[in-house]
Amino acid sequence: MAELQTPDDLIVPEIVALILAGRGMAPEQMAAFLYPDYTRDAGDPMLLTDMEKAVDRITRAAGAGERVVVYGDYDIDGITASAVLIEGLRALGIEAESYIPDRFEEGYGINQGALAQLKERGVDLVISVDCGITSVDEAAWAREHGLDLVITDHHAVPEVLPEAVAVINPKRPGDAYPFKELAGVGVAFKLVQALQAATDKPAAGQEKWLLDLVALGTICDVVPLVGENRMLASYGLRVLRRTRRVGLRALAEVGGVNIGRITAYDVGFVLGPRMNAAGRLEHAAQSVELVMTSDPVRARTIAQELDNLNHQRRSEQARILAAAEMRAAEFEADPVLVLADPDWSHGIVGIVASKLAEKLGKPVLLAQDLGEHIKGSARSIPGFNMVEALRSQAELLSRFGGHFFAAGYTFPAGNLEALRTGLNDWHRISMDGAGQTVNRLEAELAWPDLAPVDEALVETFELMEPFGNSNPRPVVGLGGLHVASVRPVGSDGKHLSLKLGDAGGRTLSVIGFGLAQRYDKLRVNQTVSVRGYLNKNEFQGKTSVQMVLSELDYE
Repeated sequence: MAELQTPDDLIVPEIVALILAGRGMAPEQMAAFLYPDYTRDAGDPMLLTDMEKAVDRITRAAGAGERVVVYGDYDIDGITASAVLIEGLRALGIEAESYIPDRFEEGYGINQGALAQLKERGVDLVISVDCGITSVDEAAWAREHGLDLVITDHHAVPEVLPEAVAVINPKRPGDAYPFKELAGVGVAFKLVQALQAATDKPAAGQEKWLLDLVALGTICDVVPLVGENRMLASYGLRVLRRTRRVGLRALAEVGGVNIGRITAYDVGFVLGPRMNAAGRLEHAAQSVELVMTSDPVRARTIAQELDNLNHQRRSEQARILAAAEMRAAEFEADPVLVLADPDWSHGIVGIVASKLAEKLGKPVLLAQDLGEHIKGSARSIPGFNMVEALRSQAELLSRFGGHFFAAGYTFPAGNLEALRTGLNDWHRISMDGAGQTVNRLEAELAWPDLAPVDEALVETFELMEPFGNSNPRPVVGLGGLHVASVRPVGSDGKHLSLKLGDAGGRTLSVIGFGLAQRYDKLRVNQTVSVRGYLNKNEFQGKTSVQMVLSELDYE
């Protein structure tokens, strides 16, 4: 496939065109994918069902000086969505407040107790972000008690919708909005755009300063980075690199990230975990304050607190992972792993479930046994819709919700065995008897030596940034290499460091995170083939190409 050039003189390099074609993309789609455009790629927010109703209710609240609360989820998508909408409302003159439930005391989503408290405080309008689509009973309570509710969400839509002033979710049946995979923060941003179109506030173009938060929530919620999401993440990273938010600058500093060169990887693996740590261990209000404060001293204090919480989270995560791996061996034959333990915090189990699902190649549900009920998180694999699986067992669950790949749930403690049996039976039926899936990364590009590997190649791949769900880094396969050096690295010796060479005298540094034990038989001079992705490694002022290892084969 030759290099493509569009009528707009946009270049699609041949090697990138090969990768995109291999992923099923037509040649006429490639330039638009590689070069996102804010005007072209942003859908009309008024196409979202009930958007006109929401705009009308909010503008009436602005005119009447009503009290408005933005009710968000406690993860980073909900945190960023809360801040985006609050800033959009303040542009209208509404001094909106944030309300995020306590994960441990209140749980996920809108709860009646919180609504009653807000009503007692004189709140007139509650707008949810990143939650509420399943809150049928809570919406009924609000309506009966004269509390207006606007719901914005992006999670899977149940058969019965809440009766609210407006219910905005691109996944609603019959919804005309062309892009269905917005994150919660993306839906909140569409509401801000709709309000801007109706009121001219904020001034045209000023809404783009919100895109740093939109990128954070979109990337960290692991929604597909294609279509409008790719545009929002791409533009948002540009804004983030020159963000006005002292809190994000402070968080990048404590995380060791150069914010002027921040990437999607830094957002997903440095900033995101620190912002999420508050909601996992204490209260997400800290993270909301971080992104909205204008006080650099306060910003630095919160950033350091979040960094400390993240260290605690990682320690707790490692403990739960070790215990869950031992327990998983008891259920090795189960195509769906379902585990619960009183000592596993439900604020942490989602991350552990994700790691186990990736390692075992099967759907994983991990939960905390809280006595009368069990509460946890689920992570899935390609081909297995976790929300549909939970829906098949709805009679056993008190509540549930989420995405294809991730969900949360609560159920009576006595239903654990029935849920395990039901989910495994449903898997066998829905997957046509297919058993455990073994994850093996196949190369998209393969070469017999290191000749093509240089900085120019990596820079060509960078045209495909930001990488993430549905747009992974290109997987490169290299063969005919010999091991020049091999050693475990890291404070716990879990990572694998290699130097590989080819017959032409070229060398490549390779790092395998968490792979030292897996390849502990590897020795110098062995011939190997490797698969992974390439990036630039900067050390002591020098830049070199390295591979992040995914798979290694040797005799």
